[in-house]
Amino acid sequence: MARRPLPPLNALRAFEAFGRHGRMTTAADELFVTHGAVSRQVRSLEDQVGVRLIEGPKNRLRLTEAGLKLAQSLTQAFDLVEQGLPKRPDKVEGLRVTVQPTFAMKWLIPRLPDFVDAHPDVPVSLHETNGPVDFAETDLAIRLGAAGTGIPAGAEATPFMQHYQGPVMAPGLLKGAPSIDAVAALPRLHTKTFAPAWAEWERRAGIALPRPPVDREFDHYFYMLEAAAAGLGVAMGPWAFVQRDLAVGRLVAPLGFVDGEAQITAITPRGGLSRPVRLFRDWLVAQGAQTPPPTGEGV
Repeated sequence: MARRPLPPLNALRAFEAFGRHGRMTTAADELFVTHGAVSRQVRSLEDQVGVRLIEGPKNRLRLTEAGLKLAQSLTQAFDLVEQGLPKRPDKVEGLRVTVQPTFAMKWLIPRLPDFVDAHPDVPVSLHETNGPVDFAETDLAIRLGAAGTGIPAGAEATPFMQHYQGPVMAPGLLKGAPSIDAVAALPRLHTKTFAPAWAEWERRAGIALPRPPVDREFDHYFYMLEAAAAGLGVAMGPWAFVQRDLAVGRLVAPLGFVDGEAQITAITPRGGLSRPVRLFRDWLVAQGAQTPPPTGEGV
């Protein structure tokens, strides 16, 4: 059988995506590559076929007559390939979620039985990470950060809960009436996960604390919060992380909470979402709406 003289598949995919969208950046978002990568693939395809496929200035590129014909043929061909792929109706489609470990332990996992009961056919696996979102490794990522930060190309962010934080400590650690000066005199606990936490709280609360007598640093939020519950000092605790410990009296928040600069966000691929991703994202939004904000006033 004669070998088909076809150009590389990556070049054909890049050109077909550009043909449908009419923009390099949108094609790049769909393919999870850079604008430059799509442009290079299209130029390579032109070299392969020896015909101009696109024309015009960089900000208004358009298909040539030959390019339009090829793009339409490729779209039809890829549609046929998609239709011809074997279906697995018996396959259970799972969901990989990457999440900060303390958020998983303190907020997500205690609520997860609600999702499992509602959707027993959607297995959920949680994976610890504080790193960049990589959709090759996850279907949905949960991140705590300022609006618009940490969102990769080809993704969309759905904030589902406001971030609040305040000083928390073991009951009885603070002697006398609660005050900013009394809290400032205690050993101060920090986490490498979010080193600027105290500085952000001071900025949002409109105060400037003196240096503490002792600084203690921990690798993770949950280490720091356990140290606070053990009486080792005062920690800057996000409301979502400490709500349950406050409710049972393991921790107290003598100065209340202030709203932070970040939001807790679900990050998903842009465009058509799979059923498990859509269900879990919508469930997060509903759970966030049901999570009460801190009661009482902050400093």
